[in-house]
Amino acid sequence: MSVTADFSPKPFHFCNICQKVIRKKEKGVSVQRPFSSGPSAFIPEDEVVEASQVDPQTEQLLAEAYSPSGCVDHLTQVMGLHPHYLESFLRSQFYLLRMDGPLPLHCRHYIAIMAAARHQCSFLVSLHVREFYRMGVCLDWLKGLQYAPQRLRNLNEINKILAHRPWLITKEHIQNLVKTGEHSWSLAELVHAVVLLAHFHALASFVFGSGINPQVDAQNANAFQPVYISNCYGCPSSTSPGATDSVSELEALMDRMKRLQEDREEDEASQEEMATRFEKEKKESLLVGSGDFEDEVMPTSRGSRFVEDATFGYQDFARHGEDNPPTFRAQDYSWEDHGFSLVNRLYSDIGLLLDDKFRTACDLTYYSLASHEDVDTTMLRRALFNYVHCMYGIRYDDYDYGEVNQLLERSLKVYIKTVTCYPERTTRRMYDSYWRQFHHSEKVHVNLLLMEARMQAELLYALRAITRYMT
Repeated sequence: MSVTADFSPKPFHFCNICQKVIRKKEKGVSVQRPFSSGPSAFIPEDEVVEASQVDPQTEQLLAEAYSPSGCVDHLTQVMGLHPHYLESFLRSQFYLLRMDGPLPLHCRHYIAIMAAARHQCSFLVSLHVREFYRMGVCLDWLKGLQYAPQRLRNLNEINKILAHRPWLITKEHIQNLVKTGEHSWSLAELVHAVVLLAHFHALASFVFGSGINPQVDAQNANAFQPVYISNCYGCPSSTSPGATDSVSELEALMDRMKRLQEDREEDEASQEEMATRFEKEKKESLLVGSGDFEDEVMPTSRGSRFVEDATFGYQDFARHGEDNPPTFRAQDYSWEDHGFSLVNRLYSDIGLLLDDKFRTACDLTYYSLASHEDVDTTMLRRALFNYVHCMYGIRYDDYDYGEVNQLLERSLKVYIKTVTCYPERTTRRMYDSYWRQFHHSEKVHVNLLLMEARMQAELLYALRAITRYMT
C-alpha cells in the first residue's frame, strides 16, 4: 500500500471532563490515581491539553465517543493529537458498533471484548463490558466465554488465529463457521465479525503502544483497574537519557532519507534483488523481539475469563529450521483490488470507511520531522507500514525492503514488533528507547500506522480465506 504522510501535528485538544472525574475527591470520594496522571503514562499530561475549538463535524463524532459518564475517554484524547485521523477512526468505529449491520449490537460489543481479551487489554475489555451493562441484555455472558452462546464461542478459533498468527487462516476455518447447522454464520455476519476482531486486536496495539492510562469509572471511582503493570511506569521526564545522542540520531536519519532518495533516482533495483531483500528482512525480523527487555514485568489481566487456549500466542512467520507458510504476495491479493470490494459487498459501506481510515493514517502529513520543517517523510512512513506487513509475511513487489534497514534502527524495530505482535509486553522503556528527539505526537502517529498496518494484514488473510471458500 502506498504511504504518503508526515509526523508532527499542530496541537488539537479536548475538554477537561475526565479531569473532573479524577478530581472527585472534592465530593469526598477517595480516588486511586493512575501510575501517571493524564490520558497516557508515556506522554506528559500538558501535551494533551484542553481544546479551545472543535469543528462541528468532529464535535458530533466526539459526542458519540462519550462514555455513559459523559467524558471523552483517554484513548480518544490521545488519538486527538491527530484530529483528521480521529474523525475517520470514530466514523468507522461508530458504524461498526452502532449502525445497521448484520450483527446485533450486544454481540458486537461481546466480540470486541473477546478480541481485546486475547491481548489482555483491560482498558478495552472494561470499556465494552460497561457498554454491555448499559444495554442490559444477556448479562450472564459477562461471567466468561463459556456462558456465551455456542455460536459466539465458535469464533474463538478464528479470534486467536487472527490475533496471533493470521497466516494460518484457511478456507476450512471459514467453512466450519458458515456450515455448523443451528450455530452457523452467514457470510455477511462473518465479515462483520472479522472486521470487529481485526479492529480491536489492532486497537489493543494502539492502547499499549501509547501507554493509555486506565479509565476511572465515575459511577464507581474505587473500582480502578490498571491496563497493565510495568516496572518502567513512572511520571514522564522532560529529558530522555542520551538526549545529546538523539540529535545526531535525527541528523543521521535525515541523511539516510536524502541518500536513499538520491539512490532511487540514480538506480532502480531489479525484481530479483528486491525479492532477495524482502527475504533478508523477513529473516532478520526473527532476531528482533522483546527479549531485548527481558527484565520487564509481564502484565496481569482481568479479561482471562473471555479467553480459551490462552497459551496460543504469536510465533514468527518465518521460523528457523521449519516449513514456513508461503509469502503472501500483495499483487495476488491486495486490499485495493480484492479485499475492499469483498468486504463492501458483504457488509455495505464498511469497505469505504476502512479504506478512508487506512489512507488517512498513511497520508497524514504535517511536512515536518522533529525540529525539521518542509520534510517529505513518505519513505519513512512506508517503511513503518511495510515492515509490519513483512513480519506478517506480506510482500509488495514494488517496494525495496533494503530501505527498512536503512530507516528503522533496532530499538524502533523492537518497539514495532512488540506493539504489533505482543502489545501487552510494551513498556515505557521501549517507547522512550527510539526517536528521542521526536515529538510525542509523532510517536502517536507511528502507533496509528502500526495499528492500521496490523489491521489490514489481518483482514487480508481473513478475506483471502473467505474468497477461497466462496470460489
